[in-house]
Amino acid sequence: MSVEGNGQIIFASAVFLISYALIISEQIHRTAVALSGGMLVIIGGVLSQEQAIEAIDFNTIGLLVGMMVIVGIARNSGLFEYLAVSAAKQSKGDPIKIMISLAIITAILSALLDNVTTVLLIVPITFSIAKSLEINPMPILFSEIMASNVGGTATLIGDPPNIMIGSATGLGFMDFVVNLAPIIVVILLVTVYLLKLLYRKQLVTREELKVNIMKMDPSSEIKNSVLLKKSLFVIALVIFGFFIHQYVHLESATVALSGAALLLLITREDPEHALIAVEWPVIFFFAGLFILVGALEHVGVIEWIALESLKLTGGAMLPTGMLILWLSAFASAFVDNIPFVATMIPLIQDMGRLGGIPDLNPLWWSLSLGACLGGNGTIIGASANVVVVGMAEKRGYKWTFVGFMKVAFPLMIVSILISTVYLYFFFLT
Repeated sequence: MSVEGNGQIIFASAVFLISYALIISEQIHRTAVALSGGMLVIIGGVLSQEQAIEAIDFNTIGLLVGMMVIVGIARNSGLFEYLAVSAAKQSKGDPIKIMISLAIITAILSALLDNVTTVLLIVPITFSIAKSLEINPMPILFSEIMASNVGGTATLIGDPPNIMIGSATGLGFMDFVVNLAPIIVVILLVTVYLLKLLYRKQLVTREELKVNIMKMDPSSEIKNSVLLKKSLFVIALVIFGFFIHQYVHLESATVALSGAALLLLITREDPEHALIAVEWPVIFFFAGLFILVGALEHVGVIEWIALESLKLTGGAMLPTGMLILWLSAFASAFVDNIPFVATMIPLIQDMGRLGGIPDLNPLWWSLSLGACLGGNGTIIGASANVVVVGMAEKRGYKWTFVGFMKVAFPLMIVSILISTVYLYFFFLT
């Protein structure tokens, strides 16, 4: 059944486009669509089974599974209920203030850890707060998705594209902080303000529920103090591991899975119960999606698009930087940003070498801002989006692709417009 030559390009592109159309239509569950598309490109001979396995980013998969197991076990201690009550009391039970505070916390943690880990820790808190106040958690969850991708853009370790750029160029942690963190603070404040305007009428609760929350004792939410101490110990180790993993040459998945294994050992938790906490539809959706994008990479479609786009600018710094920013943003909203960034890095390096451009840093900041912030554009634009949506669906809350995009895409465009002004005045002219 294999197809050859140009037929592979047409076949891989058709499967990819049809799969995305079905995901957008939501007539079939996105996990079934992604897996089916992935299997089709293998059956059609575009990728061998071994190549398909190589296309799957197991660092992402391992990070997700590891943190889901840790969060699943820690949840039994009452830790997240404790944090929920504490956060609600600090915000005086006001849903708008809670949304803002959780969004800012999410952004900060996403910059210091990574956005997927952060939402895995914050989302359970959100559900607990929303249940206590009898409000719809979806506006708060949405703000956390936006904040996680914005915050993750600020540092080297916050989002995979930044890790890849830093690795390829030698740019360090402080390079990203100095050059990207200032504008990320501005983008975060604008995003939170717009979300406040958008959801201020929806996030309303009764005064008696606020009063009841203020009377609650956070410490009474702790169900198992021994499990809590063990969970906090492992979580602290994992967080420390994320800080140092690049220096000790360990992948973030290794840190997360090691933490999960250690927590299973010291708590003697039944692995079967612990693994129930893993959002398996999310995991298999990622696997299928990686294979689909890997097929496009293999036949050269992604490289061709990036190369032709760069040719349009003639190598001039300003148009090239703007093209990279906007192309990365739109591409990352619909296609996983990891393979896109992997393709763009050598192209930018070649352009600098052949065009005699001495300082490529402005183009790296353009790529980082576009690829990371672009992930906010759609429900499948970034790992954090898919994880939060999957966790919400498990609890009976569902976004439609178009419904999510109606709010998310304009917010993403605003962030890219702010980035455009920043890059123009500080780097590209």
